[in-house]
Amino acid sequence: MPTPPRLPGVPPPLPGQSRRQEPRLRKSILALDEIERFKNLLVFAKTTVEGYFTGKHRSPYRGSSSEFADYKEYVPGDDISDIDWRVYGRTKRLFVRQYEHETDMCVYLLLDASASMNFRGPMNQATKYVHASRIAAALSYLMIHQGDKAALALFNKQIREFVPPGGTRRHLYRMVNALEGNIAIDGTGIAHALQECSSLFRRKGRLVILSDFHDDVDELLDALSLYLHRGFEILLMHVLDPEEINLPDAVAARFMDMETMEEIQVDPNEIRQQYKARMKEFVDTLAGEAARRCVDYHLVNTGDTYLQAIEAYLGFRGKKEINFD
Repeated sequence: MPTPPRLPGVPPPLPGQSRRQEPRLRKSILALDEIERFKNLLVFAKTTVEGYFTGKHRSPYRGSSSEFADYKEYVPGDDISDIDWRVYGRTKRLFVRQYEHETDMCVYLLLDASASMNFRGPMNQATKYVHASRIAAALSYLMIHQGDKAALALFNKQIREFVPPGGTRRHLYRMVNALEGNIAIDGTGIAHALQECSSLFRRKGRLVILSDFHDDVDELLDALSLYLHRGFEILLMHVLDPEEINLPDAVAARFMDMETMEEIQVDPNEIRQQYKARMKEFVDTLAGEAARRCVDYHLVNTGDTYLQAIEAYLGFRGKKEINFD
């Protein structure tokens, strides 16, 4: 399988929550005015999840709620108020009605904090890492706002920082602080990070990986099987700068591998077509192999607003296509 070409505060309170004893937020990667239009949408309305707390999502654990799920035969100790007497009248046997619980949901955000995520083309104001951090912060806010939970793991060759699942304003503060306080350095080890996280992500939910995926794709896909077997929903957000997709328009340029610091000087026009073909092969292979495993894939172009990634996450947009012409 081809490997990718290389190129060189506290959030405002959630609605209905108090400001008491909370520090104020400096200018942050979390821009509530920009994501306000998404706040009333249920991110996981159709997902059956595991959880301990009553919320907005169906759980595989049977309990009492408003939606009927199944019957089971009565045994001593069952609540007699759940006996279906109409069924008894037809069958002369006692059956208890079972219902679906509605529970909380958790999204696990795994964000690439390796040196390659520091890349920023001259036309962009933010690096790939900052762009991905804005997406992660916005998704965390939306989840917590709707009564669910979010967790964050920052990684390069290994897990550098982990914020376990939580659903409070202070928890959101911790996540934003972790994102803003991180420095993207060193090489990438996505597969190793996923293996480390398998014991940290204890309950199934949705796993969102934000990365440029400048790593061994075969190892990544193998590591994802740990989560697919446990019933996780997985979304790969492939974060690329426009100049990584098409190369800069220059007569001569020096390219630096931001993880190994190796350099090469070349005329981009001489290699452009070959580079585009290789990049297209890489993106198509990653997207195709993800689809074969029922893993969602979305290309995040940092030349676009990060809100487009939120729309893709919520299902408003389909697969992002790259223009390699």
